[in-house]
Amino acid sequence: MNTTQQMIDSLLEPIKQFLQCDTPDAWINEAKKPENLTALLVDHCNCELKASQTAMFLIRKYAVDTESGKALLEWAKPYEEFVYGNERDTRSFHGKKNGLAAELKPKADFVHGEELIDKMVRLIKEEFHHFEQVLEIMENRGIPYSSLNAGRYAKGLMKIVRTHEPSTLIDKLIIGAYIEARSCERFAKLAPYLDEELKKFYISLLRSEARHYQDYLKLAEQIAGADISARIKAIGAREAELISSPDDTFRFHSGVPAYAIA
Repeated sequence: MNTTQQMIDSLLEPIKQFLQCDTPDAWINEAKKPENLTALLVDHCNCELKASQTAMFLIRKYAVDTESGKALLEWAKPYEEFVYGNERDTRSFHGKKNGLAAELKPKADFVHGEELIDKMVRLIKEEFHHFEQVLEIMENRGIPYSSLNAGRYAKGLMKIVRTHEPSTLIDKLIIGAYIEARSCERFAKLAPYLDEELKKFYISLLRSEARHYQDYLKLAEQIAGADISARIKAIGAREAELISSPDDTFRFHSGVPAYAIA
């Protein structure tokens, strides 16, 4: 077994134990079709930005004051203007060090603020970088960026979030862990079927995705201050249901293609 495969197996071992099902072969068979590459890359690109936005929302809502929140929004502005604006110009962020302009100040009444800020800021930096990387791959292949209608996956997970704090935050962190873990599992499963550039790229993402899943889970456990295994299991069951059941829309986190079911 070569060193790369050993690294992949080591990273995936805890993720396979965490996830309650594997990605179905029917999804892999659909994802590896050349005619679906554009949809796969565009949705992947969107997912990277959404991941950064989710982490940014958690920091702003729970961990920092208003001024720090404004600094976070300013950090995200070039990317969001590209995605949501009329002119899609990458020059405001592509190849530049688009960093956080000010130090974030944690709220005094949230004891886990520093921990949440540290982990989520690192995640945001990496997701912005991944967004740029996917975008560059698309540009080199003549694939234009476009917005896609969201699939049912994230919405389906959010439907089971509890509505009282700190349970709401804990559930959102657990969901974040599942999304990152599923991304890591799919990158690894799909990589062997892709061209050499995409294969290397997807394998290069495994380490950060695996760490993101662990960071989300550790934060959920710390904030809960109690055993959350039952909640992890419940959310994991919902995640597995969404991944294993028929889905009319092909996305990076979609379920079994409905038309592939006999």
